[in-house]
Amino acid sequence: MTGGKANPSPSLTGAALRARRLALGLKQAEVAAAAGISASYLNLIEHDRRRLAGGALARLALVLDLDPAELHPEPEGLLAEDLRAAAAHAGTLAVGAGDLDRAEDFAARFPGWASVLIGLYRRAEGLERAVEALNDRMTHDPHLSAAVHEVLSAVASVRSTAAILAETEDIDPEWQARFHRNLDQDSARLAEGARALVAWLDSGDQYGAQGMISPLEEVEGWLAARDWQADAPEEGPVDGRSGRPTGGLAGGEDETAGLSTAARVLARTMAARAAADAAALPDPAFGAALTRAGGDPLAVAMAFGAPVLSVFRRIATRPGSGAGLVVCDASGSFTFRKPAEGFALPRFGAGCPLWPLYTVLGRPMQPVAAVVQTAGRGARRFRILAFCEPHYPGGFAGPELREAAMLILAEDPGAPVAGPVLPVGPTCRICPRTGCAARREPSILTEPA
Repeated sequence: MTGGKANPSPSLTGAALRARRLALGLKQAEVAAAAGISASYLNLIEHDRRRLAGGALARLALVLDLDPAELHPEPEGLLAEDLRAAAAHAGTLAVGAGDLDRAEDFAARFPGWASVLIGLYRRAEGLERAVEALNDRMTHDPHLSAAVHEVLSAVASVRSTAAILAETEDIDPEWQARFHRNLDQDSARLAEGARALVAWLDSGDQYGAQGMISPLEEVEGWLAARDWQADAPEEGPVDGRSGRPTGGLAGGEDETAGLSTAARVLARTMAARAAADAAALPDPAFGAALTRAGGDPLAVAMAFGAPVLSVFRRIATRPGSGAGLVVCDASGSFTFRKPAEGFALPRFGAGCPLWPLYTVLGRPMQPVAAVVQTAGRGARRFRILAFCEPHYPGGFAGPELREAAMLILAEDPGAPVAGPVLPVGPTCRICPRTGCAARREPSILTEPA
């Protein structure tokens, strides 16, 4: 090595993490569980094969009592990692294994071109997600169906009335006036229906377009903007007739400004549940128990005497957590969705029938664990932990209510897997996987032109 800094790389990040962990006598599984990531992902970070994201960096620094500033990788290392991600997305036919080993060299020699390639990759990835979301929305969104039906109905009425007026030579003045009134009313309906349709199309995928998205989507967007942190609710006044809150969540009315009344009801419910979960599983005891259990939610639930789904929620909604969480009721309808990067969740309709989420609905109080692989380009592996809890709010005389959830944890694509890998998709309509026995409708990605 000659004088000066030769070939800067992110190795200082992995080396610092590994050295600190070994000095503290901690295992990878323990540190990973406390930081809310998988042990395989931590192993990749320590060996400089994965980029260290901001949230994971802060949590790892906290667990290992390190200054986060010491763990920032060099720019070339970040570029190289993004290049590898782009290559994996393109597939092995486009980039050979030997080329992947030279990613750092390419990033160091041509950082501008590397940035251009990464920008194109991210743009393509974003467009793919947008197409999937738009198709899902146009296929299942009830608001679109209602708006289109209203426009078509108004057009038919206007056409019928106009035909009568144009084709009938001698119309009684009284009936002519009635037809004119009908024409005026139907044209107003047509204008209103067209306005609603245009508003739906202009709303895009943004949260807060009142009437164009569901209350659950409003709340999920509100939570996502807050890193999935819901404050404890106030015991504010409630409307006696509707049961709806007239006050806001903790922090004042501005906390839920822009949400519809129905969404504010859901926000209050979720905030109350989050407060109960935090009280039953308080930090730092929860983090320590999760580390001792090697990240096993069932073991943590038994240690605290808490519901397994409470542990799921605490893991998924810890600050900076990369874990995803999907919750549904006995009908299979989603009641909560926190996405994990690379694991697509449908906005409307049900998910993939092969998801362990639906398996546990028929097996209450029986844990199910599986390694799954998503479909399509850039397919990724995830470890899924699923559980279903029955509830009896009406006692023996009432119905059994079931709530199922699955925790979505990213897996190292290069790590060996003990047992089978379950192929899954987001939802049948946009799943490109062929020959699936669970398919319930054709996919737009495999239909003939």
